[in-house]
Amino acid sequence: MTGGGRTTLILVRHGVTAWNPGARFQGQLDTPLSEDGRQQARRLAARLAAAPRTIAAVYTSDLQRAPDTARPVAEALGLPLAIDAGLRERGYGAFEGRTFDEIEHDLADAWRRWREREPDFELPGGGESLRRFHLRVQQTLDRLADRHSGATVLAVTHGGVLDSAYRIASGLAMEAVRRHDLHNASLNTIALDAGAYRLIEWGDIAHLDDAVDDATAGPRR
Repeated sequence: MTGGGRTTLILVRHGVTAWNPGARFQGQLDTPLSEDGRQQARRLAARLAAAPRTIAAVYTSDLQRAPDTARPVAEALGLPLAIDAGLRERGYGAFEGRTFDEIEHDLADAWRRWREREPDFELPGGGESLRRFHLRVQQTLDRLADRHSGATVLAVTHGGVLDSAYRIASGLAMEAVRRHDLHNASLNTIALDAGAYRLIEWGDIAHLDDAVDDATAGPRR
């Protein structure tokens, strides 16, 4: 990666969808925001438009719920919206569209191995392994940081991507149990400085009346 001083990445999980409160896996299914999610996107845009920091670019995953969250932000900042498929959620294969309870009942062994965070276990139905997904996130963060060296970039993405980014910036192993929040429409900031990522701020939801971390409905992982 090129030099240019500290590069800041503000990572945002998409606004809430109808599936989030029910702890139903979305993965790469293209679900839309709920009305609450659209309201969260508007509040996020107002918060960022009033902030003193200068954001150089706005990126989003290509899954509908992410651009729908990012679009009001880009408009408020007067910036174009760039789509990067590297920001997509992890592919959960046969888990997608099912609730935690349904998966535990119907796919018990896969559920156990997913909960245990086996790095090389590929989820049934064509899902990504944790290691492959984590590498994709690392490469995507590196690409955005290299493209905007020394600047601040905002990227609207998904809970799994945020989880990997937290681990990359904090040094938490990919196999470790999750203790950090992954709230919808939250602001999460990491920085690349002197060739290493570090955690700046996490789980900022001051612009929201309430927030959802749908993983709290099931086991932390």
